[in-house]
Amino acid sequence: MDLKIIAFDADDTLFVNEPYFQKTEQVFCDLLSDYLPNHELQKELFRIEIQNLDLYGYGIKGFVLSMIETAYLVSDHKISPSTIGKIIALGKEMIQQPIELINGVEETLQALQGKYKLIVATKGDLKDQQRKLHDSGLGPYFHHIEVMADKQVLNYQKLLQRLEVPPENFMMIGNSLKSDVLPVLELGGYGVHVPFHVTWEHEKISHQVEHPHFTAIDQLPDLLTILHL
Repeated sequence: MDLKIIAFDADDTLFVNEPYFQKTEQVFCDLLSDYLPNHELQKELFRIEIQNLDLYGYGIKGFVLSMIETAYLVSDHKISPSTIGKIIALGKEMIQQPIELINGVEETLQALQGKYKLIVATKGDLKDQQRKLHDSGLGPYFHHIEVMADKQVLNYQKLLQRLEVPPENFMMIGNSLKSDVLPVLELGGYGVHVPFHVTWEHEKISHQVEHPHFTAIDQLPDLLTILHL
């Protein structure tokens, strides 16, 4: 490998994210338990989230709007203003959640700093991602922070063009095979999967990844072994 740039996903790679969504979803289902059982509410919320991705993108704000829309639909337009207020409050609570770094993140970044150009390549709401990176204290490790509308091949192509780096000099690390690894492998870059214990349904894939530029590790510090550091 002749790496120049190592990119990190943010949510559930650098700091905890998905468990807060799952916790909020459970509270949401409890609020609407008079209308549908939990599993049916979860299914309907997921359907509306995916339907709204092109409109709202990824992140907490889009999630809140999807919860409100779901509540409106499953209640046959009878949801109370007080319940809507509680859903909005859930979103604000998520935004104000303290940042919880994943084990080994800062030590790994310290070991890599100065040896490679480190960047963040994540998706979600721009303001929220900037806040989380600032509050995490990790910002100084990174040369560049890219909040992407999505993580398809075209998005990575544009990122590589902005960074003026060919794919073979680029490595992407993240917890999502679908978003963080597969598009980069398709371009000819290197992809490293570091799993998190929970994964959003939309990010799951059903097949194994086999590629000469693909590596799976158990935790982020294992990256140092791969890079012989």
